[in-house]
Amino acid sequence: MIRVKLLTFGAATVGAAALFIVFTGGMGTIWGDNDTAPWPASPDFSGATAWLNTKEPIGLSELRGQVVVVDFWTYCCINCLHVLPDLKFLEEKYRDEPFVVIGVHSGKFDEEKDEKNIRQAILRHNIDHPVAVDSDYKIWNAFDVSGWPTLVLIDPEGNLAGAVSGEGHRERLDKAVAKILAEHRAKGTLKKPMRFEREREKFVSSFLEFPGKVLADGTGKRLFISDTNHHRIVVTDLDGNVLATIGDGVVGLLDGDYATAKFHQPQGLALSADGGTLYVADTENHALRAVDLKTKNVTTLAGNGKQNVDRNPRGPAATTGLNSPWALSLVDGKLYMAMAGPHQIWQYDLATKMITRFAGTGREDGMDGPNARAAFAQPSGLTTDGQKLFVADSEISSIRTVGLGPDGRTDTLAGSGDLFGFGDTDGAGRKARFQHALGVALDGNDLYVADTFNHLIRRVDISTGRVSRWLGTGKAALGTESQIGFFEPSGLSIADGVLYVADTNHHRIVAVTIATKKVRVLKIAGEE
Repeated sequence: MIRVKLLTFGAATVGAAALFIVFTGGMGTIWGDNDTAPWPASPDFSGATAWLNTKEPIGLSELRGQVVVVDFWTYCCINCLHVLPDLKFLEEKYRDEPFVVIGVHSGKFDEEKDEKNIRQAILRHNIDHPVAVDSDYKIWNAFDVSGWPTLVLIDPEGNLAGAVSGEGHRERLDKAVAKILAEHRAKGTLKKPMRFEREREKFVSSFLEFPGKVLADGTGKRLFISDTNHHRIVVTDLDGNVLATIGDGVVGLLDGDYATAKFHQPQGLALSADGGTLYVADTENHALRAVDLKTKNVTTLAGNGKQNVDRNPRGPAATTGLNSPWALSLVDGKLYMAMAGPHQIWQYDLATKMITRFAGTGREDGMDGPNARAAFAQPSGLTTDGQKLFVADSEISSIRTVGLGPDGRTDTLAGSGDLFGFGDTDGAGRKARFQHALGVALDGNDLYVADTFNHLIRRVDISTGRVSRWLGTGKAALGTESQIGFFEPSGLSIADGVLYVADTNHHRIVAVTIATKKVRVLKIAGEE
C-alpha cells in the first residue's frame, strides 16, 4: 500500500499495515467496537471531472437506498489491482441486491490523470462498476483519504459506515455489507438494484487485446506474445504469422493441451536454453506455468490461483504460492521472477524445484544494498547479461541492477529511486526521470526501456547510467508514418538486431530495427 496525504500534507510514507475503522464524529475505532454510533453524512462525488462505466454522473442522492463501497484507487498500484477480485466477488454475490461499487480514480502519476488512459485501464482490468475521475483529488480530500487503496462504506441513508486501507479484506467487507443490507431491509430503506452502462459494451476487440509482454526467439525464429486480456499466449514467426495459440482464452487455471489450458492475464515469459520449454508468469492466477513446446502441453509449476502474502518463501514450488509474478528471466538453470505483489525478486531452481526469495525485504521502497536488505517497488520488467538482472522497478520509476553472485547487491542504475520522483528527463543516473517503466531489454551495452507512462522507448548506457530518449512521440497516439507513437508500451525483447515492442494499449506488436530505427507494425494473422 502507498500512503500519501495528497494536497493536504504532501509528504509520502510507505507502509503495509491496514486498519478497518468506523466513522464516529470524525474519530476512528475498530470495526464493530461502536455499532450504535451516529454515523456522519458521507461527502458527495461532486469533485469528479468525468465518469466512466455509466451514462450519467452519480451523486449521493442517486445512491440512496443502496449499500455502497467506494474504492479509491490508481491503476499503477498493484495493491489496488489486488482489491479488484474482492470487489468482483462482492458485485457477483450481491448482484440482485441494492449494492453498488463506485471506483474513485485519484491518479498518482501524471498520465493516470487523463480520462482516456483511465478508460483503457478499466477495459484492461475488466472493471464493470462506475468510476469517477478524481484527478484533482477533490473527492479524495473530501473523504480524507490518505493512501491507495482505500475502501469506504456508505449506508443506504447516505451515511459513512466504515473504511479500510490496504488489501485482503474481502471477508470483513462481505460481513459488513450483509449486515447493513439486513438492517436496512428491516428499516424499509432499500431500493431496487441499479444498473450501469459499461465501457466494455462500446469497445471493439482486436486479435490481440492489451498484450503485456513479448519474447523474441532468434534461434527458433519465433515470437511469443502474452495476449494478456485474451488470457492466452500467441506464438508467431518473426513476421507475425500465427504458429499456435496456447490457452482457450477463458479465464481459469487449468493444465492440459493448447486448446484446453487456461490462464488469467499472463505477463512475463522466458524460454529454456534448448528452446523447448516456455515459462509463463500467469499473473492473475498468481502462478508459474510451463509450456512444453514439443508435446504442446501446459503444466503448473507453482501457485494455486490464490495470492500468497508470504514475503519469505522457501520451499517446494508445487506447494508455494506466488503473488502477482510480472516478469521472468532465466540464468544458468535459475528462473528469476519479478514478484510485483510483495515488491521482491524470487528464484525458482529448475533442478531442485525449490522457490526462495532472492532479493528485496518486501518493503515498498527504493533502497539499495545487499540483495537481502534491498527494497523494490513493484518490479515489473527483467532482463539479464548473465551476471546481473536489470529490473524495471515501476513504482519508483527506476532501473535497478541485481547482482546474481552469492554476495550480490542491488543498485539504482537510473531514475530517482523515489515513489514520487517521476517525469520525462534525460540525464545520467539519478538525474534521469522515467514514468512507471514496465519493460527492459538488453543489447550489448545498451538497455532499452519501455517508459510506459511516458509512451516512449528510452535507451540507457549501462556503463554510465546515461538515459536518452530513443523512440516515440511521448504522446498516447499512433503517431505518423515517419514518427511512431506508442500507448503505454509494456514489454520488450530483442532478437537478430530487432527490438520487439508490446504496444499494450494499441493492441499491437511493433518491430524496430535497432541499427536504423526502421519500424514496422506486425500484421498478426487473423487481425483485421
